[in-house]
Amino acid sequence: MTGSDFDSEMMRRALAAARAAAVADEVPVGAVLVDAAGLVLAEAHNRVETDRDPTAHAEMLVIRAATARAGAKRLPGCTLYVTLEPCAMCAAAASFARLARIVFAAADPKGGAVLHGPRFFAQPTCHWRCVAEGGLEAEAAGAMLRDFFRAKRSRPAS
Repeated sequence: MTGSDFDSEMMRRALAAARAAAVADEVPVGAVLVDAAGLVLAEAHNRVETDRDPTAHAEMLVIRAATARAGAKRLPGCTLYVTLEPCAMCAAAASFARLARIVFAAADPKGGAVLHGPRFFAQPTCHWRCVAEGGLEAEAAGAMLRDFFRAKRSRPAS
């Protein structure tokens, strides 16, 4: 399997996790973390509402699970696949974990911190810069997010 085929397969897994998030009435963001050999270390979707935890973003959950599994605070050589451009918190966690790459689907002009906003990895205070690539399955991820929020806005207030 070529690198791009593998990336596509992993992003499809992240999209499946995002769909599970939507079913759970969570913002539909999914993430998969793989090691340098291509072994999936962790998969998760947002659980902010379920866990009542503002840090329970999919990216944070997979980093936590993978570091626990590895018994280490760093994950060199690993790649994070996520359906939405990471926010500042998640970009910082990826940096502290020393991830090699982040591959994300949809850009997030409002809350993203990789290509937008603070552009975390471009800051001189960033000690570890992950290679970031955006746009893989962007339309599918973007449509899922738009549909989720459209449905939220159309529901009567409780």
